[in-house]
Amino acid sequence: MRKPLFLIMVVTLVVMCASLFVVKEGQRGIVLRFGKVLRDDDKKPLIYNPGLHIKIPFIETVKNLDARIQTMENQADRFVTMEKKDLIVDSYIKWRISDFSRYYLATGGGDVSQAEVLLKRKFSDRLRSELGRLDVKGIVTDSRNRLMTDVREALNNGTSGSDEELQTNTADNAIASVVARVERETNGGPQPSVNPNSMAALGIKVVDVRIKQINLPTEVSDAIYQRMRAEREAVARRHRSQGLEEAEKLRAAADYKVTRTLSEAKRQALIIRGEADAETTKLYADAFNKDPAFYAFIRSLRAYENSFNNNDMIVLSPESDFFRFMKSPKGTTR
Repeated sequence: MRKPLFLIMVVTLVVMCASLFVVKEGQRGIVLRFGKVLRDDDKKPLIYNPGLHIKIPFIETVKNLDARIQTMENQADRFVTMEKKDLIVDSYIKWRISDFSRYYLATGGGDVSQAEVLLKRKFSDRLRSELGRLDVKGIVTDSRNRLMTDVREALNNGTSGSDEELQTNTADNAIASVVARVERETNGGPQPSVNPNSMAALGIKVVDVRIKQINLPTEVSDAIYQRMRAEREAVARRHRSQGLEEAEKLRAAADYKVTRTLSEAKRQALIIRGEADAETTKLYADAFNKDPAFYAFIRSLRAYENSFNNNDMIVLSPESDFFRFMKSPKGTTR
């Protein structure tokens, strides 16, 4: 008796657990019954807000859609400005789902990649059209913020077919075909409040559009860098030549100053030496005048000292006047 009751309780608990599902905060739920979306009276998918909900167990399944803001990174692409100059633009888009039922039908069951493909095509064509109206200066200055605002508004609200510079036919045709399929699936008529070539027709709202980086093409950048390098090298050579010129001037001035200083020093030395020689000669003359014999004797002693202090041989006649102070009083040489 207890065993069947226990089995009944287990089965009941399993059925209750399978009947309940939770939609997390930041998500929306869509219930599928046998693979088909549950719809309301207007043939639109039923959307479940965050919270606890009930479904038929084992028959219905839940598909969750992300309601948060999502970021789509765009690969850097080449764009042409009003001046017919190429730019490589790197950008990203912030977007979120605004109409979950329309988004689910337009993307074939909430496929994010399909939504981003359509969004990227629309954004790329619209950005190309907007950049074609501006020059490079306007793109990189204050016009850049206005450009991003115009692109965002064009994505959200669409563009009129009367625009002369409208270049988004390919993307608009793709979005229009998706919108037509959504209308067929919901069996509803056209909605005047939604532009068929806007992202709102897909249930998407673009929150923000930003350009991360703007670069020149590689070949243009290389040419600019080569020209800048050549200009910098020319400036460097000019500075080097000016430096060498200044160095030569300083070196010449230093050499001239050194030569002038040395010449002045030599002149002063010669003057001092001449004055010293004159003073010496005067002293010798005074001494000679006072005692010429003694002066001659001293001069002879110095000559003997300088002549006889080495092993050199001197051949002189004994009668030479050189030996007059070495002779004995009798006149013979010692």
